Amino acid sequence: MQRQVRAVAVEERGYAEIATVGLLLAILVGFALFLYCRAEEQTVPVTGRTQRVALSEEDQAKLGAGAYRDILAESATEIVRTGPEATLVRRAGERIAEVADDPGFAWEFTLIASPMKNAWCLPGGKVAIYSGILEVAQDEEGLAVVMAHEIAHAIAQHGAERMLQEQLTQVGLLALSTTLGGLDSATRGTLLALFGAGAQLGVLLPFSRDMESEADRIGLIYMARAGYNPEAAIGFWERMAAAREGPEPPEYASTHPSDATRIANLQKWLPEAMEEYRRSTETGTRMLPRRPPWRPLLLPPAPAPRMAAASASD
Repeated sequence: MQRQVRAVAVEERGYAEIATVGLLLAILVGFALFLYCRAEEQTVPVTGRTQRVALSEEDQAKLGAGAYRDILAESATEIVRTGPEATLVRRAGERIAEVADDPGFAWEFTLIASPMKNAWCLPGGKVAIYSGILEVAQDEEGLAVVMAHEIAHAIAQHGAERMLQEQLTQVGLLALSTTLGGLDSATRGTLLALFGAGAQLGVLLPFSRDMESEADRIGLIYMARAGYNPEAAIGFWERMAAAREGPEPPEYASTHPSDATRIANLQKWLPEAMEEYRRSTETGTRMLPRRPPWRPLLLPPAPAPRMAAASASD
Protein backbone atom coordinates (compact mmCIF):
# COMPACT_ATOMS: atom_id res chain seq x y z
CA MET A 1 0.00 0.00 0.00
CA GLN A 2 2.78 2.42 0.96
CA ARG A 3 4.63 1.57 -2.23
CA GLN A 4 1.55 2.38 -4.27
CA VAL A 5 1.15 5.68 -2.45
CA ARG A 6 4.80 6.57 -3.09
CA ALA A 7 4.48 5.58 -6.74
CA VAL A 8 1.40 7.76 -7.14
CA ALA A 9 3.19 10.67 -5.44
CA VAL A 10 6.22 10.29 -7.71
CA GLU A 11 3.97 10.13 -10.74
CA GLU A 12 2.10 13.26 -9.65
CA ARG A 13 5.37 15.12 -9.10
CA GLY A 14 6.45 14.10 -12.56
CA TYR A 15 3.25 15.43 -14.07
CA ALA A 16 3.64 18.63 -12.07
CA GLU A 17 7.20 19.13 -13.33
CA ILE A 18 6.12 18.51 -16.92
CA ALA A 19 3.25 20.95 -16.50
CA THR A 20 5.61 23.56 -15.03
CA VAL A 21 8.12 23.18 -17.86
CA GLY A 22 5.32 23.32 -20.41
CA LEU A 23 3.95 26.49 -18.85
CA LEU A 24 7.36 28.14 -18.84
CA LEU A 25 7.96 27.16 -22.45
CA ALA A 26 4.58 28.54 -23.44
CA ILE A 27 5.41 31.81 -21.70
CA LEU A 28 8.79 32.05 -23.45
CA VAL A 29 7.30 31.21 -26.86
CA GLY A 30 4.61 33.80 -26.24
CA PHE A 31 7.24 36.36 -25.28
CA ALA A 32 9.24 35.62 -28.43
CA LEU A 33 6.11 36.06 -30.55
CA PHE A 34 5.39 39.30 -28.70
CA LEU A 35 8.88 40.63 -29.45
CA TYR A 36 8.62 39.65 -33.10
CA CYS A 37 5.11 41.02 -33.66
CA ARG A 38 5.86 44.19 -31.69
CA ALA A 39 8.89 44.91 -33.87
CA GLU A 40 8.31 47.37 -36.68
CA GLU A 41 8.34 45.92 -40.19
CA GLN A 42 10.14 48.07 -42.72
CA THR A 43 11.68 47.91 -46.17
CA VAL A 44 15.39 48.61 -46.53
CA PRO A 45 16.09 51.29 -49.17
CA VAL A 46 17.98 50.26 -52.34
CA THR A 47 17.91 46.50 -51.63
CA GLY A 48 14.15 46.28 -50.96
CA ARG A 49 14.68 43.70 -48.21
CA THR A 50 11.92 43.42 -45.59
CA GLN A 51 13.22 43.72 -42.03
CA ARG A 52 11.95 43.97 -38.45
CA VAL A 53 13.57 46.31 -35.94
CA ALA A 54 13.36 46.35 -32.15
CA LEU A 55 13.08 50.12 -31.75
CA SER A 56 11.24 52.98 -33.40
CA GLU A 57 13.31 55.57 -35.24
CA GLU A 58 12.69 57.99 -32.37
CA ASP A 59 13.96 55.52 -29.77
CA GLN A 60 16.96 54.66 -31.94
CA ALA A 61 17.83 58.35 -32.22
CA LYS A 62 17.67 58.80 -28.44
CA LEU A 63 19.79 55.72 -27.80
CA GLY A 64 22.38 56.67 -30.41
CA ALA A 65 22.62 60.29 -29.30
CA GLY A 66 23.20 59.33 -25.66
CA ALA A 67 25.87 56.77 -26.50
CA TYR A 68 27.52 59.19 -28.93
CA ARG A 69 27.81 61.90 -26.27
CA ASP A 70 29.35 59.41 -23.84
CA ILE A 71 31.92 58.17 -26.36
CA LEU A 72 32.91 61.66 -27.46
CA ALA A 73 33.25 62.75 -23.83
CA GLU A 74 35.70 59.88 -23.24
CA SER A 75 37.60 60.83 -26.42
CA ALA A 76 37.47 64.61 -25.89
CA THR A 77 41.23 65.15 -26.17
CA GLU A 78 41.45 63.10 -29.38
CA ILE A 79 38.61 64.74 -31.32
CA VAL A 80 39.87 66.62 -34.37
CA ARG A 81 37.60 69.64 -34.73
CA THR A 82 39.52 71.78 -37.23
CA GLY A 83 41.86 71.31 -40.15
CA PRO A 84 41.46 69.90 -43.68
CA GLU A 85 40.87 66.31 -42.54
CA ALA A 86 38.02 67.19 -40.16
CA THR A 87 36.51 69.47 -42.79
CA LEU A 88 36.56 66.73 -45.43
CA VAL A 89 35.03 64.18 -43.07
CA ARG A 90 32.09 66.48 -42.36
CA ARG A 91 31.84 67.58 -45.97
CA ALA A 92 31.79 64.08 -47.45
CA GLY A 93 29.41 62.82 -44.77
CA GLU A 94 26.96 65.68 -45.22
CA ARG A 95 27.07 65.41 -49.02
CA ILE A 96 26.30 61.68 -48.99
CA ALA A 97 23.63 62.03 -46.29
CA GLU A 98 21.96 64.66 -48.44
CA VAL A 99 21.30 62.13 -51.24
CA ALA A 100 20.58 59.14 -48.98
CA ASP A 101 17.08 57.92 -48.13
CA ASP A 102 17.20 59.96 -44.93
CA PRO A 103 14.21 59.57 -42.56
CA GLY A 104 15.21 62.78 -40.79
CA PHE A 105 18.31 61.86 -38.76
CA ALA A 106 20.32 64.56 -36.99
CA TRP A 107 23.59 63.64 -38.66
CA GLU A 108 26.93 64.13 -36.92
CA PHE A 109 30.35 63.25 -38.35
CA THR A 110 33.37 63.27 -36.05
CA LEU A 111 37.06 62.62 -36.76
CA ILE A 112 38.96 61.00 -33.87
CA ALA A 113 42.76 60.98 -33.87
CA SER A 114 43.84 57.35 -33.55
CA PRO A 115 46.02 54.93 -35.51
CA MET A 116 43.07 52.52 -35.70
CA LYS A 117 41.88 51.90 -39.25
CA ASN A 118 38.24 51.93 -38.31
CA ALA A 119 34.92 53.75 -38.51
CA TRP A 120 31.54 53.16 -36.91
CA CYS A 121 28.01 54.44 -36.74
CA LEU A 122 25.34 54.52 -34.05
CA PRO A 123 21.56 54.56 -34.54
CA GLY A 124 20.15 57.91 -35.57
CA GLY A 125 23.05 59.00 -37.79
CA LYS A 126 26.00 59.39 -35.41
CA VAL A 127 29.22 58.58 -37.29
CA ALA A 128 32.86 58.56 -36.18
CA ILE A 129 35.97 58.10 -38.31
CA TYR A 130 39.36 57.18 -36.81
CA SER A 131 42.21 59.04 -38.48
CA GLY A 132 44.15 55.83 -39.15
CA ILE A 133 41.71 54.91 -41.90
CA LEU A 134 42.54 58.10 -43.81
CA GLU A 135 45.86 56.54 -44.80
CA VAL A 136 43.92 53.71 -46.44
CA ALA A 137 41.36 56.05 -48.01
CA GLN A 138 44.20 58.08 -49.60
CA ASP A 139 41.89 60.64 -51.20
CA GLU A 140 38.38 62.06 -51.08
CA GLU A 141 36.78 59.26 -53.07
CA GLY A 142 38.33 56.72 -50.71
CA LEU A 143 36.88 58.63 -47.77
CA ALA A 144 33.50 58.63 -49.52
CA VAL A 145 33.58 54.82 -49.57
CA VAL A 146 33.89 54.76 -45.77
CA MET A 147 31.31 57.48 -45.17
CA ALA A 148 28.75 55.93 -47.52
CA HIS A 149 29.18 52.52 -45.87
CA GLU A 150 28.55 53.98 -42.41
CA ILE A 151 25.61 56.11 -43.58
CA ALA A 152 24.13 52.98 -45.17
CA HIS A 153 24.27 51.19 -41.80
CA ALA A 154 22.32 54.03 -40.22
CA ILE A 155 19.73 54.28 -42.99
CA ALA A 156 19.19 50.51 -43.01
CA GLN A 157 18.74 50.59 -39.20
CA HIS A 158 21.05 47.63 -38.76
CA GLY A 159 21.63 48.36 -35.07
CA ALA A 160 17.94 48.04 -34.18
CA GLU A 161 17.59 44.96 -36.38
CA ARG A 162 20.56 43.31 -34.67
CA MET A 163 19.03 44.11 -31.29
CA LEU A 164 15.85 42.16 -32.17
CA GLN A 165 17.92 39.22 -33.43
CA GLU A 166 19.87 39.08 -30.16
CA GLN A 167 16.69 39.34 -28.06
CA LEU A 168 15.11 36.39 -29.89
CA THR A 169 18.31 34.37 -29.51
CA GLN A 170 18.32 35.01 -25.75
CA VAL A 171 14.72 33.86 -25.48
CA GLY A 172 15.65 30.69 -27.35
CA LEU A 173 18.51 30.09 -24.91
CA LEU A 174 16.14 30.51 -21.94
CA ALA A 175 13.66 28.10 -23.52
CA LEU A 176 16.36 25.47 -23.98
CA SER A 177 17.61 25.99 -20.44
CA THR A 178 14.08 25.42 -19.14
CA THR A 179 13.67 22.25 -21.19
CA LEU A 180 16.97 20.83 -19.94
CA GLY A 181 16.24 21.61 -16.30
CA GLY A 182 16.01 17.92 -15.35
CA LEU A 183 19.52 17.05 -16.56
CA ASP A 184 22.65 17.11 -14.44
CA SER A 185 24.52 20.41 -14.44
CA ALA A 186 27.47 19.20 -16.53
CA THR A 187 25.32 17.84 -19.35
CA ARG A 188 23.04 20.85 -19.21
CA GLY A 189 26.00 23.24 -19.37
CA THR A 190 27.47 21.39 -22.37
CA LEU A 191 24.21 21.48 -24.32
CA LEU A 192 23.67 25.16 -23.57
CA ALA A 193 27.22 25.94 -24.69
CA LEU A 194 26.63 24.02 -27.93
CA PHE A 195 23.40 25.91 -28.52
CA GLY A 196 25.17 29.22 -27.89
CA ALA A 197 27.96 28.35 -30.30
CA GLY A 198 25.46 27.18 -32.90
CA ALA A 199 23.44 30.38 -32.58
CA GLN A 200 26.62 32.45 -32.91
CA LEU A 201 28.02 30.61 -35.94
CA GLY A 202 24.74 29.74 -37.58
CA VAL A 203 22.61 32.84 -36.95
CA LEU A 204 24.30 35.92 -35.45
CA LEU A 205 27.56 35.95 -37.41
CA PRO A 206 25.93 35.23 -40.81
CA PHE A 207 23.39 37.93 -39.99
CA SER A 208 26.20 40.39 -39.25
CA ARG A 209 27.99 39.52 -42.50
CA ASP A 210 24.76 40.03 -44.44
CA MET A 211 24.33 43.48 -42.89
CA GLU A 212 27.91 44.42 -43.80
CA SER A 213 27.32 43.31 -47.39
CA GLU A 214 24.06 45.23 -47.51
CA ALA A 215 25.84 48.36 -46.26
CA ASP A 216 28.45 47.87 -48.99
CA ARG A 217 25.76 47.69 -51.68
CA ILE A 218 23.75 50.64 -50.39
CA GLY A 219 26.96 52.61 -49.84
CA LEU A 220 27.93 52.18 -53.51
CA ILE A 221 24.62 53.70 -54.58
CA TYR A 222 24.82 56.58 -52.12
CA MET A 223 28.36 57.60 -53.04
CA ALA A 224 27.39 57.42 -56.71
CA ARG A 225 24.36 59.66 -56.10
CA ALA A 226 26.65 62.15 -54.40
CA GLY A 227 28.88 62.31 -57.47
CA TYR A 228 31.71 60.08 -56.26
CA ASN A 229 32.93 57.34 -58.59
CA PRO A 230 31.88 54.02 -56.99
CA GLU A 231 34.79 52.23 -58.68
CA ALA A 232 36.91 53.69 -55.87
CA ALA A 233 35.35 51.15 -53.50
CA ILE A 234 37.29 48.27 -55.06
CA GLY A 235 40.65 49.95 -54.50
CA PHE A 236 39.73 51.01 -50.98
CA TRP A 237 38.82 47.50 -49.80
CA GLU A 238 41.88 46.05 -51.53
CA ARG A 239 44.01 48.49 -49.55
CA MET A 240 42.13 47.60 -46.35
CA ALA A 241 42.94 43.94 -46.99
CA ALA A 242 46.61 44.76 -47.57
CA ALA A 243 46.75 46.84 -44.38
CA ARG A 244 45.46 43.99 -42.21
CA GLU A 245 47.69 43.06 -39.30
CA GLY A 246 47.87 39.31 -38.91
CA PRO A 247 46.04 36.57 -40.82
CA GLU A 248 42.47 37.01 -42.00
CA PRO A 249 40.02 35.05 -39.79
CA PRO A 250 37.89 32.38 -41.47
CA GLU A 251 34.73 33.91 -42.86
CA TYR A 252 32.38 31.63 -40.88
CA ALA A 253 33.84 32.98 -37.62
CA SER A 254 33.88 36.65 -38.63
CA THR A 255 31.38 39.50 -38.34
CA HIS A 256 32.48 40.72 -41.78
CA PRO A 257 32.66 39.06 -45.20
CA SER A 258 36.07 37.83 -46.24
CA ASP A 259 38.13 40.20 -48.38
CA ALA A 260 37.57 38.03 -51.45
CA THR A 261 33.80 37.82 -50.88
CA ARG A 262 33.51 41.55 -50.26
CA ILE A 263 35.42 42.54 -53.40
CA ALA A 264 33.55 39.98 -55.53
CA ASN A 265 30.22 41.36 -54.31
CA LEU A 266 31.30 44.95 -55.01
CA GLN A 267 32.26 43.99 -58.56
CA LYS A 268 28.86 42.32 -58.98
CA TRP A 269 27.00 45.44 -57.76
CA LEU A 270 29.22 47.96 -59.53
CA PRO A 271 27.25 48.14 -62.84
CA GLU A 272 24.12 49.25 -60.94
CA ALA A 273 26.14 51.86 -59.04
CA MET A 274 27.83 53.11 -62.22
CA GLU A 275 24.42 53.73 -63.78
CA GLU A 276 23.53 55.81 -60.72
CA TYR A 277 26.85 57.64 -61.05
CA ARG A 278 26.22 58.45 -64.71
CA ARG A 279 22.76 59.79 -63.88
CA SER A 280 24.17 61.94 -61.10
CA THR A 281 26.79 63.49 -63.37
CA GLU A 282 24.30 63.96 -66.21
CA THR A 283 21.92 65.81 -63.89
CA GLY A 284 24.68 68.09 -62.66
CA THR A 285 25.68 66.56 -59.32
CA ARG A 286 29.05 68.17 -58.63
CA MET A 287 32.04 65.84 -58.34
CA LEU A 288 34.21 66.98 -55.47
CA PRO A 289 37.92 67.37 -56.33
CA ARG A 290 40.38 64.66 -55.41
CA ARG A 291 42.90 65.61 -52.74
CA PRO A 292 46.46 64.33 -52.17
CA PRO A 293 47.01 61.74 -49.42
CA TRP A 294 46.64 63.01 -45.86
CA ARG A 295 49.49 63.12 -43.39
CA PRO A 296 48.96 60.83 -40.37
CA LEU A 297 47.68 62.63 -37.29
CA LEU A 298 50.24 61.93 -34.59
CA LEU A 299 47.94 62.32 -31.60
CA PRO A 300 47.14 59.95 -28.71
CA PRO A 301 44.87 57.06 -29.75
CA ALA A 302 41.23 57.23 -28.71
CA PRO A 303 39.56 54.38 -26.79
CA ALA A 304 37.35 52.08 -28.84
CA PRO A 305 33.57 52.62 -28.42
CA ARG A 306 32.02 50.55 -25.63
CA MET A 307 28.66 49.79 -27.20
CA ALA A 308 28.24 47.61 -30.25
CA ALA A 309 28.26 49.71 -33.39
CA ALA A 310 28.36 48.80 -37.06
CA SER A 311 31.94 49.06 -38.27
CA ALA A 312 33.81 49.44 -41.54
CA SER A 313 36.83 47.45 -40.39
CA ASP A 314 37.17 43.70 -40.18
